[in-house]
Amino acid sequence: MSEMNVTVRPYRPTDSTALWGLKEGFERGLGEGTGGESKAARYDAKLTETYRDRYLAWVDRCVEENPRNVQIAVDDDGEIAAAGEPIGYVFVLPASLSFIWDAAVLNELYLHPDARGTGVADRLMEAAIETADEQDLPLDRLVLDVDRKNERAKAFYEKHGFEHWGEMVARDL
Repeated sequence: MSEMNVTVRPYRPTDSTALWGLKEGFERGLGEGTGGESKAARYDAKLTETYRDRYLAWVDRCVEENPRNVQIAVDDDGEIAAAGEPIGYVFVLPASLSFIWDAAVLNELYLHPDARGTGVADRLMEAAIETADEQDLPLDRLVLDVDRKNERAKAFYEKHGFEHWGEMVARDL
């Protein structure tokens, strides 16, 4: 697929409905092909109205600290969505949370499946790296969590210079 005409810009509160639609795609994609039906069902089940409201309120708090913490890719020509509509986003946690991992944290990067392979994800990653680079960090690193079974995501992050750095484990509460 060829390059798309997109604008990457900071999220605005008027983007909340579109951002939520993209977030739903992100969440549903977490279980897709990497964890079986139970993982997909678990991520899908959390997408309630209450979760939506809490997530968007948290986004608002994060962009209050720095408007570039959440940036969106807007389809300028209407190739994937209506012209001017968001087709992807990147979310870097605020600098005030850098002590969680002693580094900048790439919380989420999502791109509409029809826009993958067009260079838009690269532009979102560049925006994330620029945002993280501006943060005052304990360690000059940008970290993220990627499912070890998600080969496409792993290849994308490796292309952008990410290397394996530990292993995340989890347990139910």
